[in-house]
Amino acid sequence: MFRDRFWISLALTIPALVWEPMLQKWFGYTALQFPGSGYIPAIFGAAVFLYGGWVFVKGAWSELSDRLPGMMTLISLAIVVAFLYSAAVTLGYPGHALWWELATLVTIMLLGHWIEMRSIFQAQGALKELAKLLPDTAVRITRGDETEVVPVAALRDGDVLLIRPGAGIPADGLVKSGKSSVNESMITGESKLIEKREGDKVIAGTVNGQGSLRVEVTGTGDRTALAGIMRLVAQAQTSRSRAQALADRAAFWLTLIAIGAGVVTFIAWWAVGATLDFTIMRVVTVLVIACPHALGLAVPLVTAISTTIGAQNGLLVRDRRGLEEARNLDIVVFDKTGTLTLGSHRVVSMAVEDGVTEDDALRLAAAVEGDAEHPIANALTTSAKERGLDVPAAAGFESMAGVGVRAEVEGRTLRVGGPGMLRRLGLQPGTRIQEAAETAAANAQSATYLIEGNRVLAVFAIADAVRPESKEAVERLHAAGIKVAMLTGDSKAVADSVARELGIDVVFAEVLPEDKVAKIEELQQGGRKVAMVGDGVNDAPALVTADVGVAIGAGTDVAVEAGDVVLVRSDPRDVPRIVTLSRASYRKMVQNLWWAAGYNIVAIPLAAGVLAWAGILLDPAVGAILMSTSTIIVAINAQLLRRTAL
Repeated sequence: MFRDRFWISLALTIPALVWEPMLQKWFGYTALQFPGSGYIPAIFGAAVFLYGGWVFVKGAWSELSDRLPGMMTLISLAIVVAFLYSAAVTLGYPGHALWWELATLVTIMLLGHWIEMRSIFQAQGALKELAKLLPDTAVRITRGDETEVVPVAALRDGDVLLIRPGAGIPADGLVKSGKSSVNESMITGESKLIEKREGDKVIAGTVNGQGSLRVEVTGTGDRTALAGIMRLVAQAQTSRSRAQALADRAAFWLTLIAIGAGVVTFIAWWAVGATLDFTIMRVVTVLVIACPHALGLAVPLVTAISTTIGAQNGLLVRDRRGLEEARNLDIVVFDKTGTLTLGSHRVVSMAVEDGVTEDDALRLAAAVEGDAEHPIANALTTSAKERGLDVPAAAGFESMAGVGVRAEVEGRTLRVGGPGMLRRLGLQPGTRIQEAAETAAANAQSATYLIEGNRVLAVFAIADAVRPESKEAVERLHAAGIKVAMLTGDSKAVADSVARELGIDVVFAEVLPEDKVAKIEELQQGGRKVAMVGDGVNDAPALVTADVGVAIGAGTDVAVEAGDVVLVRSDPRDVPRIVTLSRASYRKMVQNLWWAAGYNIVAIPLAAGVLAWAGILLDPAVGAILMSTSTIIVAINAQLLRRTAL
């Protein structure tokens, strides 16, 4: 709308300029004269006011109706005063009409608003980009394994889809068959491809790799993870922060100051005997140059851009105030299980006898435990799978209650069990394996042995494995001057082991879920700002109590209501990224607020004509250019936030 009105107003302004007597005198030319040509500036100037300027008058009426005078009020005052004065002069009142000044002023204001709206529209384009991720159609498998192409809107839970190589995934679902790698970077921000096989979840809007998948639909439309992300992005972009409230108050007071400055300017020049047209021009220029346009744009544009950057990096902001507060954090508290650790047991270290490789020992142990269901068996088989080992088939599986298991693997009789197995068989492991087992015990880890005949081949230390990313996350928080604490219900020995490995400053062990809130409040004593990082389910009370609540491990389940920020990935390194984004956003807000409000300290007195004695005067159009320039500077500075490396 502002774009269209700008171009039409520009076309209407040109005749007002060409036939303006003052401009003809300044530039030494004579415009084509014909009966009534002297009214051309008035006709076209009035047309620009009524067409291009009326949008500002309507905006001012809304502001005054809400008792919140602002930029539209100032612009309207300026152009209405110029219009009424110019109309009076044209009708016979002595003075000089300001038609060309009025036309150029309105046109430049429209240009400034067009640029401003375009900047905001681009910043909020994240939602439109997310919406584009979803394909329009899907390939549904019917009875007899035939396929049909249907609109995405026609999909229902339970439908089975064929996802061809390179195709977009149209709905959330579970892989029923097939194997492929999927690009989820547009949802999670994770650049590497994610392997998908039977039983794995897939997300609407992601892109299949080279393999073919058959997927059962579990969520469509508003129930997809993508839709949830879009809701959070929209909510964050419209949520108000403390900085926005400050900017709104500043804009309100600047409006009152500008109106007061306009009144003072009028009285001062009238008192010293200046002509009415000169006095009106000074008043109009003051009102225009003091418009809090840039001030109104300073914070919302940074808000929109920072929210977009966050979403692109897997950081979904639910509450702007939480993101704003993250820059002041003193302590970040992590829940251990599932946050700093994987939340499931793995082989965290191992030792083998001479002549046995680690991969071979793990491969054989996983084969022996293949038919077992206890946590130790899952740890061995999962660790072997994550190493990409080819686990052979086992035969003659036998469970030895409370001791371990036995099976035939590749013609070898193998046993896997704990210390009880060694005692039953009367075996003594070698020095290397014995030392590894003692180290595991000291770290509160389970020691599990692989045995063949009378020989102990290997020992595996099994525990809830620390995430590979956790140590870097702690280091980055320390580098930012933030202490790290850990909350866990595990024993002190387990907690201390994890804390030593990661370099954590404060440890709270054996904490019941209902006691987590008390620990957060304890850390908040003395005015310290505390963030709580948890899974958003049993940690919800602590997340709400903390100054900043961060829900991690949610994967693509974005329906986490407790946290201020939801992390799409289960990556603790995203926590220091939140701090980085918060600090960068705040810097941009402060820079914009200082520029938007500060330039008026010089600009308003100049507009009022305090240097008129030195021949320095600003016309209304020049004032409009300066005001629009300040808006453009604020917009460009906000866009520089995109360069922030998280």
